[in-house]
Amino acid sequence: MVVPTPEPGRPGSRRREPGWDVLRSGFVLLVVLYHATHLGPTLHPELIPRRFSFDHQVGASLLLVISAYFACATLGRHSPGRYWWGRVSRLLPAFLVAVPIAWTALRYLSPEDWGDPPARELVVNWLMLGNWDTERFPWLDPAFWTLPLQLMAFTAAAVLSVTRWGTGPRLRILLWMMVVVPLLLWPLRAAPNDPADPPEWYRMISDGFGFHRLHLFVAGIAVWLWSTRRIGNAHAGALLTLCGVAQFVHAFTPGPDNVVRFDLDHLDAMAAGLVCVGIALVALVARLPRPGAWTPAPVASAVRWLAGISYGVYLMHQTVGYVLMRRLQDVGVGPLLQSAAMLVTAVLLGWLLTRLVERPAHGALMRTWDRFALPRP
Repeated sequence: MVVPTPEPGRPGSRRREPGWDVLRSGFVLLVVLYHATHLGPTLHPELIPRRFSFDHQVGASLLLVISAYFACATLGRHSPGRYWWGRVSRLLPAFLVAVPIAWTALRYLSPEDWGDPPARELVVNWLMLGNWDTERFPWLDPAFWTLPLQLMAFTAAAVLSVTRWGTGPRLRILLWMMVVVPLLLWPLRAAPNDPADPPEWYRMISDGFGFHRLHLFVAGIAVWLWSTRRIGNAHAGALLTLCGVAQFVHAFTPGPDNVVRFDLDHLDAMAAGLVCVGIALVALVARLPRPGAWTPAPVASAVRWLAGISYGVYLMHQTVGYVLMRRLQDVGVGPLLQSAAMLVTAVLLGWLLTRLVERPAHGALMRTWDRFALPRP
């Protein structure tokens, strides 16, 4: 999840405050750092281990929190239909282009022992089937897992906004249920090899709809409600605390048999703690009147530029980066330069994807909506 690049903000739009740019750019850099120093060598053991390894999945989770926050902040500015079309127009075009780029990198640039993905995997990835059954429908780029969750969340937000469950006490009840129910069901999902567990279809539905990550969206919504004084301090604190508990439960890691056991030896406490700290930072920036106003102008400009291409960086960094690191290692490049090259390439390709695909496609699709949508009073 990943935060789409914002539309040109209106005067006074909080999305353009430097504090938000710092968070968005920082979180996407955490994603690249995690993949470049830890997950890459883990998935491809032939890569030389890094002296420094950031072993915790934090950045993508926090990007989903920010995505949920700004979904609330922008929903009321347009009709539900135009809001939904705007989110889809921002996310899908760049994704549709990123998929064949990842496929090409694996098919023609990766080492032979990495395998050649068949052409059908292009369609499988475009249909976003990976979360439903990763074994049968593997992601060409593992980072793509956030896309279907964001699209479902934006769709749900647009639908709820025209019902009585989109505001008031019903919304508050719904938010609590979105955290409590998956939290109660998580032990069933966490032990897929136990014969006493529900059948495979249960795991597919749980993963496909991302039930075990709903607390991240709830955290973003709760921060927005609190920052706009729609819920009080006590209510927000209790709800966010429960989201933190859900994150700690989610941070239990599988053992050698791929079964999650709820003991401290299988808890990535650092990842859960960092996500909670990140949520607190999001809440702080959301509540401050002018977050990051003290940032020096050159730094603010650089961070704004990186935040503006963060979605493209997210889409382009992982699979292409792994292939690049392996090829550099084949010619004798060390691990530090491999990781640095992955970061630089991700930023360059992310900028190109943003400039050539994401922004032009979004503008064209929004003009199409405005041209053909029925006029509203």
